[in-house]
Amino acid sequence: MSEEPTATCAEELLQALKAVIDPELGFNIVDLGLVRRAVWQDGAIEVAITPTSPSCPVTQLLIYDAEDALRRRFPDARSIRVELVWDPPWTADRLSEEARLQLGLLMAEPD
Repeated sequence: MSEEPTATCAEELLQALKAVIDPELGFNIVDLGLVRRAVWQDGAIEVAITPTSPSCPVTQLLIYDAEDALRRRFPDARSIRVELVWDPPWTADRLSEEARLQLGLLMAEPD
């Protein structure tokens, strides 16, 4: 992928990051709302994630898995950087609708 960033590029980055599963919750980091930023610019990929808690025991694993998923999907990227951000802190409002349903935080609409 050598083109400059577009909405499609951002979507492709998020699709690649959906392969990264939080082992404690069993959901991908995109649906959990952990991905704050995913940008492809000047041949470099930069991703920022916010774990659900500062004491999250799998933070380093998530970073490693995110870098690995991006490297597999975008082998021509000049660089890939995944960083942690803590502000603003993660809240359940960042969960996708599907994750909310599966965690029992949202009621499904009757058919």
